[in-house]
Amino acid sequence: MSPRLASTRPTVNRTPVKTVIAASLIACFALPAHAQQEVPAEGELQSVVVTGTFAKNRRTIDSESPIDILTSRDLQSTGSGELATVLARLLPSLNFARATGADASDAVRPAQLRGLSPDQTLVLVNGKRRYTSAVVNVNGSLGRGSAPVDLNAIPLAAIDHIEVLRDGAAAQYGSDAIAGVINIILKKGAAGGDVEVGYGQTQEHDGKQKSIKGSGGFKLGDDGWLRISAEVADRDPTNRAGPDFRNPLEPRYGQVNQRYGDPESKPATLFLNSEYHINDNVDWYAFGNYGKRDTSSAATWRTAYTSGTTLRTPLFPEGFLPLQNSTLTDQSIVTGLRGETAGWRWDASLNYGSNKFELDLDNTVNQSLGAASPTHFYAGSLKNEQTVFNLDAAREFPVAAFSGPLTVAVGAEARREKYTIGAGEEASYITGTQSSAGGAQGFSGFRPANAGSHSRHNESLYINLEAEVTKKLSGGVALRHEKYSDFGSTTSAKGSARYAFTDAFSLRGTVSSGFRAPSLAQQYYTITTTNFQVINGVNTPIETGTFAVNTPQARALGAQDLKPEKARNYSLGAQFQPNRNFTTSVDAYRIDIDNRILFSANLALNAALQQQLAAQGTPVGAARYFTNAANTRTEGVDIVSTYRIDLQDKDRLDFTFGYNHNKSTVEGIAPNPAILTANNLLLIDRQSINRITVASPKDKFSLATDYSFGIWNAHGVVTRYGSFTVPQNNVALDQTYDPQWVLDLSGSVKLGKNWRLVAGIDNVTNRYPAQVTSAGNLNVAGTQPYSIFAPNGFNGRYYYAKAGYSW
Repeated sequence: MSPRLASTRPTVNRTPVKTVIAASLIACFALPAHAQQEVPAEGELQSVVVTGTFAKNRRTIDSESPIDILTSRDLQSTGSGELATVLARLLPSLNFARATGADASDAVRPAQLRGLSPDQTLVLVNGKRRYTSAVVNVNGSLGRGSAPVDLNAIPLAAIDHIEVLRDGAAAQYGSDAIAGVINIILKKGAAGGDVEVGYGQTQEHDGKQKSIKGSGGFKLGDDGWLRISAEVADRDPTNRAGPDFRNPLEPRYGQVNQRYGDPESKPATLFLNSEYHINDNVDWYAFGNYGKRDTSSAATWRTAYTSGTTLRTPLFPEGFLPLQNSTLTDQSIVTGLRGETAGWRWDASLNYGSNKFELDLDNTVNQSLGAASPTHFYAGSLKNEQTVFNLDAAREFPVAAFSGPLTVAVGAEARREKYTIGAGEEASYITGTQSSAGGAQGFSGFRPANAGSHSRHNESLYINLEAEVTKKLSGGVALRHEKYSDFGSTTSAKGSARYAFTDAFSLRGTVSSGFRAPSLAQQYYTITTTNFQVINGVNTPIETGTFAVNTPQARALGAQDLKPEKARNYSLGAQFQPNRNFTTSVDAYRIDIDNRILFSANLALNAALQQQLAAQGTPVGAARYFTNAANTRTEGVDIVSTYRIDLQDKDRLDFTFGYNHNKSTVEGIAPNPAILTANNLLLIDRQSINRITVASPKDKFSLATDYSFGIWNAHGVVTRYGSFTVPQNNVALDQTYDPQWVLDLSGSVKLGKNWRLVAGIDNVTNRYPAQVTSAGNLNVAGTQPYSIFAPNGFNGRYYYAKAGYSW
């Protein structure tokens, strides 16, 4: 064995990616300035929607399910350039905590809708299923155990608007659509475009963000168009760590050694959207993206001494902060034909997408290799791929008994998924001759035993019927049957109705069944790494094995094959719109989920179990795996209200009120495996259960105001994040956080026909969440002072400015 093992990660030249995207931005800016893009009238409060319906010209006010529409202007109303952050500020029912110190979850942060798991929300782009991230959230952050779509891989520059369906829709779209559906509609057409540069930083003079983004269109002959959108950003890290006063003998005693906050991030993304008119009945379309995001996040600070004055490693005599430097590559292509034949509107498409996560470790060591250890390691890769073929058709049929036509939609889908784990270099995971834990400190690499590819396929058929039965009553039914190669068949159904008592007031409701297939990541993610647990008040490193449910190690600890989650959704809502300037909707819901998949507790193994797993080639002190753990019930209410006051000279004042109240309870827990009971272990412990019931805010309130007067616009939004509890297995260590009020303000001015300047402050009052209690050393002696569950993060006040040119 070589004393210093060379990295085996393929060398990648990242410069061409940013060069291509920069060229695309230049191309956007070079488009003719006289072209003007058609946009909806600013006074129109209701819009036509395509999500959750196959009927033509369906408006939000006509929908049987609650739908939010976020315009491009809405998405640009905050200082953030991250889609998930923006959605969390605009949607009361969406929560996006800012994980830190959670390994790969720092780079790919999950968001949740209606307090459910992040992977229980389906994401579409232009109505086509988006692939999920390769990263599995396996540490103690929001959405632990999930592998959802990476929303931040989609740049704001490419988005025309977003439709958010707050209702179960598995009968229409298949797996994952339990909490709802987020449908991202891309900018289209050859006319018009925009370029914007932005800069911002926090009150503490860190977290500097520089960005440039743009979008522009080209004609493809006389019958087509191509739109290019690109975005490049450079985001510095933030740090709210406290000084380290643990050991006066430490060389860096009393200094801030930890990095605790947002990671350093450098995303670069290119999106294309195109269409070509072949003939009067057929159009060809294609859209896709390619992007890379380099992220540098910090693991836990390693002190200079392991005990007393025993040096941890001579390579870092003052201690060291391992850096997790990752590259996420996200790419997709969707192409298809759509048209009309014999009265049927049809759409046939092929959809491929992949998300690859590669990880390097820097500024760290493999202690078991002693002074011969490298300080840089390639830890391996994760890759998720999805290929989908869709054939959809819809047609209106006149029915004499109905006041409107019956819309019949039918379709078929075939999908193939593949999940791949790539091994890291040998030095990143091996155990050397020194009497220390093996593997790179900060993240032990994927071993050859972990590596491999796993795939599955599924086929589905669906039918959807919608009709305006009378001028007052409309409704729909949907049925979808799916067959998976790994767990069998499932059928989902949905019924919905809306009754308009008057032109101003209506009631609506839905009943549906749904499911979420266990992801390949949940079934096959395997790794052995160092995790920290607070034991007797000491933050203690433990070699922890994460095992796929079909491995001998997991089976020895009672694991069983994963089953799909089964859901039942119920909603009842009221809509009130006395005039075109005022609308209010109130929607109550209940979501029951059986066989909910959770990531198990960290099972601290006794000597006998450690010996059993060591005999299978995995010497670990703790273990965990995925399991169908619980039946849950989520109940809540959404309230959304908009009001516009038209002033003189086309000035106006807009108010938007949003409120979500959400409560989740556990209705049943799966029996503990006998082998664990015999060894006094709980597969699903108190902390695991309470993370899914109380760790998200109970409610969220927001009131936004826009005042437009002449060339000026003033925008303000006040948000109240409800209380939440960060649970521990010892109830005495639970910490409940009080509600937090946050105020964001911004203003803009138009200069001529093309220029627009924006300046704003997020978190004007510089509010921080309460600090983590020192009880049980949960704040790691004050070095990690804030909770990663805080819904608004803990960066404090943020200043920003943007300058945009549109044509």
